[in-house]
Amino acid sequence: MLEGIYFANPNYLWLFLLLPLAIAWHIFTWKKSQPSLKISSLAGFSGEGSFLAKLRPILFVFRMLATALIILAIARPQTVDISTRTKTNKGIDIIMAIDVSSSMLAQDLKPDRLSALKRVASSFVDDRLSDRIGLVVYAGESYTKTPITSDKSIVKGALREIAYQGLIEDGTAIGMGLATAVNRLKDSRAKSKVIILLTDGVNNSGFIDPKIAIELAVEFGIKTYTIGLGSNGTALAPVAILPTGEFQYGMTKVEIDEELLKEIASATGGIYFRATDNKKLEEIYAEINKLEKTEIEEFKYYNYEEKYRILVLLALGLLMLEWIGRNTLFKSFI
Repeated sequence: MLEGIYFANPNYLWLFLLLPLAIAWHIFTWKKSQPSLKISSLAGFSGEGSFLAKLRPILFVFRMLATALIILAIARPQTVDISTRTKTNKGIDIIMAIDVSSSMLAQDLKPDRLSALKRVASSFVDDRLSDRIGLVVYAGESYTKTPITSDKSIVKGALREIAYQGLIEDGTAIGMGLATAVNRLKDSRAKSKVIILLTDGVNNSGFIDPKIAIELAVEFGIKTYTIGLGSNGTALAPVAILPTGEFQYGMTKVEIDEELLKEIASATGGIYFRATDNKKLEEIYAEINKLEKTEIEEFKYYNYEEKYRILVLLALGLLMLEWIGRNTLFKSFI
């Protein structure tokens, strides 16, 4: 089959098997179809046959080519141009609430927790083609980094900018991070509203109790997936700031308020995950990506262009040449 050419009735291509039979029959009956003359001597007929006599088989070639073209034509070769349009029936608005406290610089994930998270979260954004996404960051307090938007380049640019710079008070205000995310989603008209809240610590800052934030999320129908980030045991993390302004690292105990994170997820209809290394973090975001599917209706439009007409015209032309030749140049040989 030629590239880009499809046959609407490919079963007719089996008729090509008849062509070798027709050729074999023609060869078998060729001598029998020739007129013969019996005489006592061939002395008066010396010399080779005429040039036209040698060309006579071309009439049969024309007929076979015409037959092959007709078989191709009835198989209906065609090209297909497919255009696709998609319609989103169920959009999802997602807020990623990210802990940016100094402990997120711990190096139990490579190169550190925050860098590992930013890379995985960026891939997650790429996968959410039809959804709106926003960013909330929190430490001892919280603020909106990016309101919900369908422009993925803005979200990914904001993710790249996230860094611990001491711009906000250090600590882990889980309640405030969740409440800020809820506040960004509460007026959304999306049929599904989701928060992905990530932290590596315990709630030790902020003036909003996490239980109040949970009640707000439940009231506004916002599902919350929670992720506890950090290895089991201890991790190399910042313990002090040197006079140069750089962090001094030391082994510290990994403390994650898993009970609180489980409560948030359970109350809002989400799921709690624990990410102890880079691979596990990737698997968690991949799992959330599967759980929160956007319903997309796809419409395909097919534009068929028939190609059999030129084949029919060529076949008719060959048959016409055969008929003309049979009744003019080769008439005395038939």
